[in-house]
Amino acid sequence: MNDQAIEKLVVVGGGTAGWMSAALISKLFGDTLNIELVESDAIGTVGVGEATIPPIQVFNNLAGVDEQEFLRATKATIKLAIEFQDWGAIGDRYLHGFGFLGRNVGAISFQHAYLKALADGVAGPLSHYSLNNLAAVAGRFDRLSKIDGTPLPGLTYAYHFDAGLYAAFLRRQSEARGVRRREGRIEEVLLDPESGDVTGLKLEDGGEVSGDFFIDCSGFKSLVFDKSLGVEYEDWSEWLPCNRALAVPSSSEPQSLRPYTQSIAHDAGWQWRIPLQHRTGNGHVFCDRFISEDEATQVLLDNLEGEPLKDPLSLRFTPGCRKKLWHRNCVALGLASGFIEPLESTSIHLIQIGITNLLKVFPSNGDNSARAREYNRRMRFEYEAIRDFIILHYHQTSREDTPFWSEVKNMNVPENLRDKMTSFEESGHLYRIDDELFTEVGWLQVMLGQGIRPKQYNALADTLSKEQLGDYLQNLHTILKTTVGKLQPYAEFLKTCA
Repeated sequence: MNDQAIEKLVVVGGGTAGWMSAALISKLFGDTLNIELVESDAIGTVGVGEATIPPIQVFNNLAGVDEQEFLRATKATIKLAIEFQDWGAIGDRYLHGFGFLGRNVGAISFQHAYLKALADGVAGPLSHYSLNNLAAVAGRFDRLSKIDGTPLPGLTYAYHFDAGLYAAFLRRQSEARGVRRREGRIEEVLLDPESGDVTGLKLEDGGEVSGDFFIDCSGFKSLVFDKSLGVEYEDWSEWLPCNRALAVPSSSEPQSLRPYTQSIAHDAGWQWRIPLQHRTGNGHVFCDRFISEDEATQVLLDNLEGEPLKDPLSLRFTPGCRKKLWHRNCVALGLASGFIEPLESTSIHLIQIGITNLLKVFPSNGDNSARAREYNRRMRFEYEAIRDFIILHYHQTSREDTPFWSEVKNMNVPENLRDKMTSFEESGHLYRIDDELFTEVGWLQVMLGQGIRPKQYNALADTLSKEQLGDYLQNLHTILKTTVGKLQPYAEFLKTCA
């Protein structure tokens, strides 16, 4: 036995972050770790983060989640891509699909072969070379791991789901494994007067919850990190000016059952549209310096595909991240750690990566300073890499038709983002830093989709003739299109999820 192992972990707050933490950690540690989660039914959760990215499958598998049970319990649907409308220019549409895009030609990266094909006039739309994008547009889906008769992989997918139902689903699994849920409002976070470590939580009813290590999942209030430990918050509004969101569910209409998320740009922000089995999730993210809440509400309601099922929920936020995400004997997750708007569906992923990074350097009752430094380094990198990818969507635009779009188009951006944009614009070169979340495939789809046209491509591509490139791309497109035609209609698949 490890005599330095912590005996009790306390999760502060429930919701998606809290119950994801409890579910995965309880699954992996079993009965070797005592876990208690403190939450109050009287305190609501934000619960608007309903779209995910493919790594959620890894989390669910590690947490012992059966996919079919999960799909039914959370009213989930399948997500193959995100469609962006009116971002690069009004009238533009493009898909950022999951999975592979094209295929390298020997030593020639696909994007360089594609750029030469564009110059030669033999390239179709970029989405023609993505199985995910073709399936999304066609409205077809099957669990396909590989394309028969080829070395090409199959479909890569994520989910749309009801975040409140997901938290409840994980709660049931966690409690079945021995996680104890404590109902109650937290009145005070108790600190050791000498070390400054958290020793426990004092509840309104006079009870106390003690522990060795704490995970702050208390949302925007950040009861531990902000209110008690005073960890500073770094504001990223200079690059991400949107600071408000309105969210409303609407009735699910037949035409809304698409296997992808929609992101529709408006005059002072953008709108999400997320199809679930039982309803559609809608929201309007905007900057209140350019539009009032009443005006933003009207924009949202005017662009619903079904009838609103309740009044819009109004949220205020400051985009950014805490300067430390592990401080003393506590880690912050979810909204307590920071917030980057949900443009690329990364909110739940940041919870997931926070938990998995914590598991890699799991604390003991000894000196955790080296582990905390590594955790903070990695999480800071994750947040900044995602931040820069989101900034790209705003900054890389030809739009200057409203004050909002003029501002983001002409703003200064972080150096790493500027370097990536310059590299692609000058040479068509894309690169990924230290296993950052978004791959070259993602960067390529957004950069081309929003109007960057590289001045050059790698000279290796000139070893391919115009005819060779045309045949290669046509054959690839035919294989993918034929494969999509064999998939079942998406509506048929959804019947198995109900």
